[in-house]
Amino acid sequence: MSGHREDELSDLWRRVRADLAAALPASTVELWVDPIRVVALRGETLLLSAPRAVRAWVERRYRQVLTDALRAHSDAVREIEFVDQAAPEEGAAAVVPESLPRDPRQTFERFVIGPGNRVAHGAALAVAELPGEAYNPLFLHGPPGLGKSHLMAAIHDYMVRNHPGLTVHHTTAERFTSEFVTALRLSGPEAFKARYRNLDALLIDDVEFLEGKHQTAEEFFHTFNALHAAGKQIVLSSDRPPAALSGLAERLRDRFAWGLTVEIEPPDLRTRIAVLWRLASDRHGEVPEPAVLSEIAARVPGNVRVLEGAMTRVLALSSMLREPLSLSIVRRALDAEGAPAAGTREKPTLEEIQDAVCSVYGVGREELLSPRRSPRIAHARQLAMYLARELTGLSLSEIARPFDRNHTTVLHAIRAVDDRLEPGSEAMAAVHKVCTSLGTVLPAAVADAPTGAPSPSDPQAANP
Repeated sequence: MSGHREDELSDLWRRVRADLAAALPASTVELWVDPIRVVALRGETLLLSAPRAVRAWVERRYRQVLTDALRAHSDAVREIEFVDQAAPEEGAAAVVPESLPRDPRQTFERFVIGPGNRVAHGAALAVAELPGEAYNPLFLHGPPGLGKSHLMAAIHDYMVRNHPGLTVHHTTAERFTSEFVTALRLSGPEAFKARYRNLDALLIDDVEFLEGKHQTAEEFFHTFNALHAAGKQIVLSSDRPPAALSGLAERLRDRFAWGLTVEIEPPDLRTRIAVLWRLASDRHGEVPEPAVLSEIAARVPGNVRVLEGAMTRVLALSSMLREPLSLSIVRRALDAEGAPAAGTREKPTLEEIQDAVCSVYGVGREELLSPRRSPRIAHARQLAMYLARELTGLSLSEIARPFDRNHTTVLHAIRAVDDRLEPGSEAMAAVHKVCTSLGTVLPAAVADAPTGAPSPSDPQAANP
């Protein structure tokens, strides 16, 4: 550009920036407009350059705004075009953190949709198609093994394939914590901030891991704020809803609930059959008879991981005996002497029971063990004590100690739950959900009873 033309274009850009600063949030202008540089004017097209991530985001979200602002100040400029031109910001950009490995099996195309996950699937696909525009943040929650990680991985896969200009990072809260601690020891917090706050989309699994890690949670709070203010997509998953993450600061829990919060529920019979069909076709090369799949699904009313364990056992027995898949093979595989139903565990730990109950009732562990006697927390506490007695074989006193109660309180809780275990009751539905989450057999009192009650809410039983 000649000096005169360069001055004219620089002055034009200053006026355009002033208009954008008046119309857009200051953080948006700082992150997405300020890195743009004017290169030249070619005919009626203004050539611009910007770092790769900024360029992709601006072209998709702010191209028309920029064009309109330029046309308002110059009759000579009708269009804009980004060109490849190295900028200092690109050379100095922080290294993008390494994402979790992409699993070709965890895509939207391979996700089995059912009543319990349909809304979560739709929301995940929406944010993958329109990052930062659909639901921000998107918060998925539910017990382990129901497909949260699959949806997170599917979002990552879709964004990488369909939005190659965006910087997407998929990790776990545990890895986030490890990277933060390492950065504090080695490169310092500023390098860590630069790596995470320049992302276009951040996907974090198992955010409950941040509970009790106050320094890491504080850093994530500021990272969340920076990304959200810039319109960048955030997707989170947890075993509990935001309000039940009592080990996190309230201001962080509030932010988790700013966008859309979706619960994923255990698969119904039809969905379990569809999952088994997919597993069998992938591993066996041929689809078993519908009666075979129905038999497995009916015998294993658990999560996807439990179903996968059941199918693995059935396929292994079929292969070893060199017999085709049949009802006989299924029954022999799942009724093996001395073994629990495929994928199940006979005796979960008391701590695992407590965590599963917290997830189902949407309460935190601290609340479960506290002296609080609100109906919801009391119901959760009673159910945890009841299932500890039914599933672990521990004595009343052994159950009471981790709850900081005495054995008479545990006995009262067991009786209270027994009184509420009517067919179709809320308590019955809660027991099914907890046992599904744990991948364990149902207590005898509820094994054959129908469910049909809503998720636990506003219980009214006596409080231990």
